[in-house]
Amino acid sequence: MYTAHFGLREMPFGITPDTGFFFNSISYQQALNTLLVAAKNGEGFIKITGEVGTGKTLLCRKFMSTLSDSFVTAYIPNPYLEPRTLMLALADELQAPVEREADQHQILKAITHRLLGFARQGKRVVLCLDEVQAMPLESLEALRLLSNLETEKRKLLQIVMFGQPELDRKLAHESIRQLTQRITFHYELGPLTREDFDFYISHRLRVAGYSGDRLFDHRAVAALFSSSGGIPRLANILAHKALLLAYGEGAPTVVRRHVRAAASDTLPMCWWMQPWPWVASLSFLLLGSVAWVAVR
Repeated sequence: MYTAHFGLREMPFGITPDTGFFFNSISYQQALNTLLVAAKNGEGFIKITGEVGTGKTLLCRKFMSTLSDSFVTAYIPNPYLEPRTLMLALADELQAPVEREADQHQILKAITHRLLGFARQGKRVVLCLDEVQAMPLESLEALRLLSNLETEKRKLLQIVMFGQPELDRKLAHESIRQLTQRITFHYELGPLTREDFDFYISHRLRVAGYSGDRLFDHRAVAALFSSSGGIPRLANILAHKALLLAYGEGAPTVVRRHVRAAASDTLPMCWWMQPWPWVASLSFLLLGSVAWVAVR
């Protein structure tokens, strides 16, 4: 809606993970390097944790796209599955032929056969699981059993787990302590720092095709940071709404009040909302003006 107005090729602040927008901050590069080194090492589990919205899924996709052709990747985005269904999902990702009525033993046998085939081709197989904090304990134990598949030289399957901090509490459970002991690499993603945040906003605008002067003035960026806490997903939502509001006014740049209005519509607990109850009404009025501009 506002791309032409601001000279953009595409929307710069979408919430769908797009590796083209991957931001190479020190923290995210360290996390990616950890994953790449661990994958090359070829043993054990890898665990990446972070709060909601810190970019775990984007990091996962960037990691998989960065691996060389000597790797085969399998991706399971929703691991809230009982053990047999989890193994079926892995077999499907690896294109291992499995009969519909196959039991868990037969599924494991088909997966093993497929993994041995990849090993003979000199390929390593990496399984990436997202939202692992939601995985049942029985399925986590099934993962450990999958990690037992190996040749005399190396593991046939390497497993990377991405999850929220609750994953650490789940892994502390006595019944899966053997799995916890096999986690050889770990990295925790945090929010963007204030310094990184400025570059983050500029980076996404540049990738989206913006080539003008500052589109978000300094005070607007400061408001974005304080409102989002440096969480990339929240920053994207607020920046997108602020651009809508500026577009609705026909403004050439985004200023602090646009961000404040966007946050009032998104984050009702923002510290600055209480003294300005009119901001929420302003948000609805400006969003209405956006709709009017779009149809006139």
